[in-house]
Amino acid sequence: MEGLFQHTFKFCPLCKDSLRGKQVDGRKRLVCPKCGWIHYKNPLPVVVCAAKNRNGEILIAKRNFKPGINKWALPGGFVESGEIPKAACLRELEEETGLKGKIKRLIGVYIQKTREYGSLLVIGYEVSVSKCNLSLNNELKDARFFNKKNLPVIPFSSHREMLKQMQNDLK
Repeated sequence: MEGLFQHTFKFCPLCKDSLRGKQVDGRKRLVCPKCGWIHYKNPLPVVVCAAKNRNGEILIAKRNFKPGINKWALPGGFVESGEIPKAACLRELEEETGLKGKIKRLIGVYIQKTREYGSLLVIGYEVSVSKCNLSLNNELKDARFFNKKNLPVIPFSSHREMLKQMQNDLK
């Protein structure tokens, strides 16, 4: 699946020569015959947090933008250049919800395919929050803490896998 924001090169970004398809590392890739530059289609790094309050409820947010507009999801977003994933997770939580949290643990790393961005590398953290005064930015329509048994439908497979992993870890 080719995402809208995942550029498909026709010319080498270094020397401007036309790219050719070639087998590299067992995969067909675009390669510059002049300078040897190889176009690797890497996933974009994203962080997602399963933020829990003191009652063990999980914060679920209703998205205001694609992908998943008007759908429930765990808060998160892109890792910025030069940013470590843990810091990105806490930044995204605070930007979207106004909540400050503390990373408890890495839950897992997942792949999520999207039409908009292509392949995403989703890094999921469990985060504890002590104060729960929500202040939503324009990326979210709604956000609430839900009991684990009453979670809304979440369309993102990576988010569902994270929540499932959390449940399995408790057993």
